[in-house]
Amino acid sequence: MASILLIEDDTPLREVLATTLTNAGHTVLQAADGRQGIELFHVSPTDVVITDIIMPGQEGIETIMALRKEFPRLPIIAMSGGASHSRTYLGMAAKLGAHRTLAKPFTPAELLRAITEVLPKPGAGSAEPL
Repeated sequence: MASILLIEDDTPLREVLATTLTNAGHTVLQAADGRQGIELFHVSPTDVVITDIIMPGQEGIETIMALRKEFPRLPIIAMSGGASHSRTYLGMAAKLGAHRTLAKPFTPAELLRAITEVLPKPGAGSAEPL
């Protein structure tokens, strides 16, 4: 299973997602915004990053760009919902380097499928910087 950094400012949602991922066998680190997430990733790199887009402090687009610049092969999943422009934000996230996007609300199965889809296949390399 994978180690996952989950960046989400909505604490109850972050905890539900973390529980879902943990119950599926993944190891989960949690951050409340992009800045905290990037700091945590530098201390404890993970196999996958899942980030919300619309957050106070450092939002998801900026977080994706920073991670992509430093870790070009790192699998990133962007999620957004609730805002009237969330689909636009998810489109921008995909263009800036998110491997997958999820519109909220999504099911646990959709989340787990997205993780499986972005994980490197055995022998395909790692998320180390080039």
